[in-house]
Amino acid sequence: MNTVGVIGGSGLYEMVGLTEVETFRLDTPFGDPSDEYVAGKLGDTRLVFLPRHGRGHRLLPSEVNFRANIFGMKRLGVEWIIAVGAVGSLKEEIAPGHLVIPDQLIDRTFRRPSTFFGNGIVAHVAFADPYCSVLSAALIEAAQGAGATVHSGGTYLCMEGPQFSTRAESHLYRQWGASVIGMTNLQEAKLAREAEICFATLALATDYDCWHESEGDVVIEEVLRILAQNVELARKVVAGAIPRLAGPRACACARALETAIITETSRIPLKTKRDLEPILGKYLS
Repeated sequence: MNTVGVIGGSGLYEMVGLTEVETFRLDTPFGDPSDEYVAGKLGDTRLVFLPRHGRGHRLLPSEVNFRANIFGMKRLGVEWIIAVGAVGSLKEEIAPGHLVIPDQLIDRTFRRPSTFFGNGIVAHVAFADPYCSVLSAALIEAAQGAGATVHSGGTYLCMEGPQFSTRAESHLYRQWGASVIGMTNLQEAKLAREAEICFATLALATDYDCWHESEGDVVIEEVLRILAQNVELARKVVAGAIPRLAGPRACACARALETAIITETSRIPLKTKRDLEPILGKYLS
């Protein structure tokens, strides 16, 4: 059965038609995930949901255990991850309420582990194109089918947070050509690639950051209001994308580690092999 993971707000798993719902609390070599995983069936697809910040939004972006979250998805058999989240717009044409399916990333984080490797093993995965083009195309088609205003492509700048940008930073990021700004996507994309999971983002624009002269600065109440309005739309887009993911994966994401592991197998510590077995098993057997 095709298994799709969804990371975002806890309301996403309240989908019409979701059956056989069950929850899992997992332990990982990297600590505890953000919360319990919620799994269910939607047609012929198994969906696995995880609230990124925990139920009740308890975790700062810098406190999210991204490694545990993605590792748990891998253990549960997830091959595709759709990341849903709020972003600020850095372009006039991306208005609050619009959807963006980015195709590039800029990293402005500095406090977060971003790899499963270390502890006796080195691997360097390709990350030139950080999002899965197949999954992104499915999201774009589903968003268009749901009647949303969706922007195909663009650069997601991931900042550390939890504070929003200064005005100087916002103008700088626009000069760099970034399209949207958020606080969570970079680590999820890197770790999904290392775990050979296809990854794409459904970004919900909620504001114009603080660069726009005729718009107010970012106000969290307004961000939450627009985000709440778009929850049902996000559910429709996720549900619409799933039938487009049928069949075996043919993209490079599924083979990301094929030539990436540098360390001689005989020199990898046994504990590291055991810890990373869901990710490395097929390459170390």
